[in-house]
Amino acid sequence: MATPPKTRSTPASPTTRTTAQAPATPARVTRSTTVSSPLAGSFSGSVFTTELVRDADGFAALAPAWNDLYRRSRTATPFQSHAWLHSWWLSYGTPGRLRVVLVRRGGVLVAAAPLMLIHRPFPVLIQLGGSISDFSDVLLDDGCADAAAAALAKALARTARTAVIDLREVRPGAAAERVHACWPGTRRQLADSPCLELPAVPMDELLGRLASARAQRARAKLRKLDALGIEERVVPEDEIPGAVERLLELHRLQWQGRGVTPEHLSTRFAAHLTRSVRSMVRQGDAMITEFRLAGELVASDLTLMSSQLAGGYLYGADPVLRAKKVDVAMMLLRTCARQIGAGGRTTLSMLRGNEPYKHHWRPDTVCNQRYLLARTYLTPWLHLLAARAAGRGRAAALVKRLRRGGDKA
Repeated sequence: MATPPKTRSTPASPTTRTTAQAPATPARVTRSTTVSSPLAGSFSGSVFTTELVRDADGFAALAPAWNDLYRRSRTATPFQSHAWLHSWWLSYGTPGRLRVVLVRRGGVLVAAAPLMLIHRPFPVLIQLGGSISDFSDVLLDDGCADAAAAALAKALARTARTAVIDLREVRPGAAAERVHACWPGTRRQLADSPCLELPAVPMDELLGRLASARAQRARAKLRKLDALGIEERVVPEDEIPGAVERLLELHRLQWQGRGVTPEHLSTRFAAHLTRSVRSMVRQGDAMITEFRLAGELVASDLTLMSSQLAGGYLYGADPVLRAKKVDVAMMLLRTCARQIGAGGRTTLSMLRGNEPYKHHWRPDTVCNQRYLLARTYLTPWLHLLAARAAGRGRAAALVKRLRRGGDKA
């Protein structure tokens, strides 16, 4: 186990100073699960105040204010919506570990960081959403983003008195970049997962990105889809629970015997999707599209959306389409391009993953970032996390090289 770094007196804010050593574990709230305090600093004459929410009911009650802030946060992705994060916590969270840091100005929520406490083996604050979320971020009000970021950084520093903050899978240009830039202690930036992105343009323009021969083959595949007469339908909100169940069953059939992601077959994942997607459909942040051939359901696709981007999150396809040599990825891409193009979004994200079929469309490769933040006296712990990340990265690269060598053999 790592030896705890020696603590020293550090300023808690520009106007208050603490001289006591940091406790071995974060302070516990026994009677109230929401802590409020004034924060030095102001914007347009209004003082920022901070809150720390530590229970699911308190998090649930934030929905209206959170949704308003989400709409005012231009760089937010669907994985920062309240519906997604609160549902994720209900399925995956550990009671007593929730840490949602809020900043308000004049009573209005202007910044939020949804975190949870884990031990690796020392305390680490990580963002909600886990491995089933392709992007993570904080939320900042676009109207006062710089000031809100500075206030949130101070609030996070007070919350993380004995913990390192580990923000993973942060999309370039995200709000967390501002918090990282004004962090008052030690900070590190590391590369995380690659994502592939296309412009949100009509299918004809996407075909124009392909080499001539490949574009001709793609058009032939699209004509085959039209000849088969596959019909598509966007599922209304009241039918979402049944649609999620059908989607997951098609996903299971699609990957049967081919190494399906085990979590996608779990009860908690199904419960999370059912809760979150129904609410997100209501808010305009998700849609499920079902595809039928001769009246029979043969495919289903879940697309998640925010103000700037949309991406296909999960799909399922009946093996009968493979037998008919239907290019399912082509079918889904055409539908997604048509659906999101009318919403003013600029990016069609292929989300995480570097699969070869995605590169046929000559997408832009965008690398998510990982931000490590710590109080100065916790620098050794931060460096340990960074070293572990670097070691895992080298191991993963070695495995890929060995696999490629085996394929060539």
